[in-house]
Amino acid sequence: MSNAPEATRAVVTPLRVAIALCLVAPFVALLWVGSYARKDPALAGIPFFYWYQMLWVLVSAVLTMTAYRLWQRDRRTAGTSRAAGTSRAAGPASAATAEDGGAVK
Repeated sequence: MSNAPEATRAVVTPLRVAIALCLVAPFVALLWVGSYARKDPALAGIPFFYWYQMLWVLVSAVLTMTAYRLWQRDRRTAGTSRAAGTSRAAGPASAATAEDGGAVK
């Protein structure tokens, strides 16, 4: 028998699909230039072509933040389910993790 750790397979969950959609949406919206390559409607004298792209800068930031928060939630739930399945001794010298801000316990 081998002492090699088991390889874990990536699992597609609805949460991970939502993360992917948050990250892909800005690319699709901005690479489909034909959908916004026009002057009207203008907003405060700025043609649609420009303000649409600037709006997506803000929308992309919000979607990226949302994807990051969802990823954190996914990692926390994966960590708790993994910890429940295996017993791991956590002593004073336990390793720092990203979930606890890198603080050594």
